[in-house]
This record gives sequence, C-alpha cells and structure tokens, in this order.
Amino acid sequence: MSIKNSQTIAARLTELNKQVAWFDSEEFSLEEALDRFKAAETLAGSIESDLASLKNEITVLKTRFDQE
Repeated sequence: MSIKNSQTIAARLTELNKQVAWFDSEEFSLEEALDRFKAAETLAGSIESDLASLKNEITVLKTRFDQE
C-alpha cells in the first residue's frame, strides 16, 4: 500500500463515516467544520490511494493467472 498506515482500509472507512456523520449531527460547529473537512479529505485520499494500489496488484495477479 502506498501509505504506511497501521489502520486497515476498513477501519479508516469507519473513521471517515464518523467524520462525515459529524456534519449532520447536533455537535456540528462552523468553527470546527474546516478542520474536520480537511481531516476527512486527507483520510479519503489515503483510502483512495490504497484502494488504487490494491487494484493494481489485483490486475497484475489476474494477468499472471490468465497467462498460465
């Protein structure tokens, strides 16, 4: 995976969902919104990057399997 992260993709997705839910919660505050948005954006980027990496690995493995 592209980012050395101790959390699994599933754990990061769970965290991202919690961050997104905060925007609809009663805890929402405009003062915190920008920081939380930036954190969610960074987290989403790391998830997207790792998923792309996994997709590439699967494509390579599939190509090798198809050649045999």
